[in-house]
Amino acid sequence: MSGHSKWATTKHRKAAVDAKRAVLFSKLSRIITVAAKTGGDPNPDNNASLAAAIAKAKSYSLPKDKIETAIAKAFGAGADAANFEEVVYEGYGPAGVAIYVEALTDNRNRTAADVRAAFTRAGGNLGATGSVAFQFERRGEITVDAAGAPDEDELMLLVADAGGEDLEAVEDGFVVYTAPADVMPVKNALEDAGVPVKGAELVMEPTTPVAVTIEDAKKVLRLVDRLEESDDVQSVYHTMELTDEIAAALEE
Repeated sequence: MSGHSKWATTKHRKAAVDAKRAVLFSKLSRIITVAAKTGGDPNPDNNASLAAAIAKAKSYSLPKDKIETAIAKAFGAGADAANFEEVVYEGYGPAGVAIYVEALTDNRNRTAADVRAAFTRAGGNLGATGSVAFQFERRGEITVDAAGAPDEDELMLLVADAGGEDLEAVEDGFVVYTAPADVMPVKNALEDAGVPVKGAELVMEPTTPVAVTIEDAKKVLRLVDRLEESDDVQSVYHTMELTDEIAAALEE
């Protein structure tokens, strides 16, 4: 099993999002509400999308009461009813880096205006549906806490037995990669084996990372930050390759 650079390329993004906890909690709650409503069942045992959304929320320490409130909102009525829809925006940022944006919104015009403004300010441009999606692949991503985890060789065997595709060692643990449909079965199998799983989610991983300069990397990440400032935007993925040199420069 070979390593991937995807986790490293998102460390900056994750740190920026984690710093805005109130906004993050709002976004996670929205994901849960939509997953519960789309799946038509408030029980995660019967709703795989909801189970994945809850697992992701727990990995960011979303309180249990907020999870329960978000699920209840999916089946409310009147003012309590949830009317969010999933929208995807695709485009190119600085240095020709492909950007894939996932949003949940109750007002398409507002969200489109926010996303378009972010791209314009960064010198990028929005594209048509499908214009950059082919440069990404959907994958499951499971994070494992270093504390209490088996060593890499043993974990690799457990991942393979559970049906996982890949394993990567990171600073504070491991990241397990799976096929989209296998993320929850693999997560459950690892937990049953005593592996300390922190969270699980579906991500879009770039298939052809783009090498950029340090200056362009800063411009791309400023665009990512602007996009994530929107309450409607849930996830932002890019094809920029974040090398050790660039990562070090960004941490200065």
